[in-house]
Amino acid sequence: MPTMINREKEMIRISPKDSKKLEFSTNQGRTWIIRYPGSSNTGVFSDLMDGGKELMGTTDKGLFFSMNEGRTWIIRKRN
Repeated sequence: MPTMINREKEMIRISPKDSKKLEFSTNQGRTWIIRYPGSSNTGVFSDLMDGGKELMGTTDKGLFFSMNEGRTWIIRKRN
């Protein structure tokens, strides 16, 4: 299960220090910036997928999708 994906000119990953957070890099992973600070609504991420126009993320709370590169997440299917 991917914990990091390449999308356009960015790499997006689940933070290795806190799986509730997502980080992005625009310099091939040399530096990482928080993209999504996490929420009790989304829970802990375990998988990221590039769905074309949307990102999808599997968490302990269900399947979520984002239409803005992972800045906000909407529930698609609750566990």
